[in-house]
Amino acid sequence: MLPGYTRPVLPLAAAAALMGGVLVLGTPDPAGAAVADTIPLKITNNSGRSGPVYVYDLGTQLSSGRQGWADESGAFHAWPAGGNPPTPAPDAAITGPAPGQSKTIRIPKFSGRIYFSYGQKLDFRLTTGGLVQPAVQNPSDPNRDILFNWSEYTLNDSGLWLNSTQVDMFSAPYAVGVQRADGSVSTTGHLKAGGYNAVFNALRGQSGGWSGLVQTRSDGTVLRALSPLYGVETGALPANVMDDYVNRVWQKYSTSTLTVTPFTDQPNTKYFGRVSGNVMNFTNTSGAVVTSFQKPDASSVFGCHKLLDAPNDQVRGPISRTLCAGFNRSTLLSNPSQPDTSAANFYQDGVTNQYARAVHAQMADGKAYAFAFDDVGNQESLVHDGSPQQAYLTLDPLS
Repeated sequence: MLPGYTRPVLPLAAAAALMGGVLVLGTPDPAGAAVADTIPLKITNNSGRSGPVYVYDLGTQLSSGRQGWADESGAFHAWPAGGNPPTPAPDAAITGPAPGQSKTIRIPKFSGRIYFSYGQKLDFRLTTGGLVQPAVQNPSDPNRDILFNWSEYTLNDSGLWLNSTQVDMFSAPYAVGVQRADGSVSTTGHLKAGGYNAVFNALRGQSGGWSGLVQTRSDGTVLRALSPLYGVETGALPANVMDDYVNRVWQKYSTSTLTVTPFTDQPNTKYFGRVSGNVMNFTNTSGAVVTSFQKPDASSVFGCHKLLDAPNDQVRGPISRTLCAGFNRSTLLSNPSQPDTSAANFYQDGVTNQYARAVHAQMADGKAYAFAFDDVGNQESLVHDGSPQQAYLTLDPLS
């Protein structure tokens, strides 16, 4: 989880869309480490695509809490007041590197996103509540036919957290990296050779409506696969796609106990779930009920919200995170002790998050942020360092 976010960085994408696309970011609490006000971000264009690339660094300035954008020198610019209806945002585009080339910009202490788009600038608008993010699950969104993607990051006095994300969609591939003080570099997010097309092919070949997640442009260009959350919300994926698995989980734990140990560093903190009717009640080691969950629908499972809401507390939130991961990875029936952190056990049931399964299967290191709490068991595609010397964003081939 990135510091300062009320939920992990990835659900912000979903949360922004659910709030009309307005991005609201928290402010991390600095720990006083000596991190420069800006650090270099080296962007390498290995996409193989001709035409221009545009880059945007958008987010919340940590020193002031203001929303805005950074130019390529890392200088912050606050957004002007927006309107209703939304008004065009200032052009925050940075010209990216040409094919086969690299370009280094500087990123400031932000919690935000680094967008990149191919061939066309993105259309950003401002409302009275802040910046409206692209919401391509909406067919009328002005960015619907643009090939683009984004990374999410926090840079503060405690260091850099930078990840690739597929929580909202799987699209133009990229990897992220960080150079540490000792000169070593950590990277994540690269696909296997042929992995980009393999994800789309897996979804197209999967029965049950999963092919409906793939979006193409009128000229036939494949643009992205929507997350299953947006698939359910837009009707592209059947709303009952997870019902069979959820029903079997509810049946199993009406006569047996689900044990949740949510903190790896607190093995004695355990909660015990039993189903009664439509509710799974969790008790602590003293037998007191600490929280309860209604039987979740697919939207709650894929979004890790609604009936699986996860507040920033020390009880319900950690239990909900664990349940969400177990439902998406379909480990709740095979293992009554959760979380199950063995990737070999994930996605083995016939009813599972096929989108997450396809994405993880094609990642070179197996790591991805394919749903909101994919960081349970350290399966997320995240790099972090407390003394970052340089960050990396590598635009990979669309093949």
